[in-house]
Amino acid sequence: MTIEWNSSAGPTLGVEWEVQLVDAQTRMLRQDAGTVLAGLPGLLESGEHPKMRHELMQSTVEVVTGICGTVAEAKADLALSLKDLQRVAEGQGMVIASSGTHAISHWRDGKMAPSQRYAELVQEIQWPSRRLQTMAVHVHVGLRDEHRAMPVVNALAVYLPHLLGLSASSPFWCGAETGLASSRSVVFAALPHTGPPLGLPDWKSFEDYMAAQLRAGTIRTIKEVWWDVRPHPDFGTVEVRIADAVPTLREVGMLAALVQCLVHLFDTQLDRGYKLPSRSPWVIADNKWRATRHGLDANIVTSEAGTTAPLRDEVYELVRDLEPVAWRLGCAEELAVASEVLEYGASYERQRAVYGGEGDLTSVVDALVTEFAEDKFILRGDGGHGG
Repeated sequence: MTIEWNSSAGPTLGVEWEVQLVDAQTRMLRQDAGTVLAGLPGLLESGEHPKMRHELMQSTVEVVTGICGTVAEAKADLALSLKDLQRVAEGQGMVIASSGTHAISHWRDGKMAPSQRYAELVQEIQWPSRRLQTMAVHVHVGLRDEHRAMPVVNALAVYLPHLLGLSASSPFWCGAETGLASSRSVVFAALPHTGPPLGLPDWKSFEDYMAAQLRAGTIRTIKEVWWDVRPHPDFGTVEVRIADAVPTLREVGMLAALVQCLVHLFDTQLDRGYKLPSRSPWVIADNKWRATRHGLDANIVTSEAGTTAPLRDEVYELVRDLEPVAWRLGCAEELAVASEVLEYGASYERQRAVYGGEGDLTSVVDALVTEFAEDKFILRGDGGHGG
């Protein structure tokens, strides 16, 4: 089986951000994506919007960028779409928020989007897909050819805990404290064909794997392989899918900067004949769990011998190492937001601080709505930071 790669010129960037429709009064999720999307300006003749679309649940709108050259361009693209989305949603009694899960609403109250593809997926997967009221951020970065894809995917897998720890934003699920930094990761992992990539060594191995999956009827299209990081041949990108949806555009920019810098660094290292970072499958899987459970407070495995180090320290070192790359790509300001998250707390920490202070999950949703609207962190006791 031959899978064509749509070559990208340099580390082009695309971002997909799944945001929540929240009732302005009750703070519960509203299952009204269809009416919101229908009210947007700029609809195509098909009735669809070029930059905003349904996700599986009617509580969610996915906002996507075009092909961007820089993180700043991607942020500006998202901001323009979100301005229209907010205006239409507010006219229908809704506000926008973003986190990996909604703290209060129950998945049983969710309604599926009117899509034949989604209906077929739900029919096939059943209960795990019916409770998939979760939200994420996906970052695509372009590569010149398919032969770079699997080495870069495998190298990115080493940094899944870093990206998840910084973005973890789902400590609550259906009105309960889960004890996890990212309950979304656990809910999504119940689907087939998810989790870390398989460590396939080259493009031929990927083609053979996909051919076998299709022949067996396990999948109908390669888009049904939902690894935490995967190649996307149609776009000519590697797509990082590990991140929870984060509350602010600043944090989306941070994730885009981290991924773009890492991919560009690995691409350059391949040109120079360097060996890219790698870890055994057990290390990658264990580190993902550690970040899922503990977020930035995890100790992650840093060698095959089982040595460990604090994830916060590892993230700090990664940001410092990527700073020269970020200056070359023009995203140093966005990369620096990671240092702010280390200092002031990732979203799961900020949500827990609000809940601990107020004792009320509605206050958590209030804080997330404010963070989204004002593009700054809500920190208990000092009124916020950033922006």
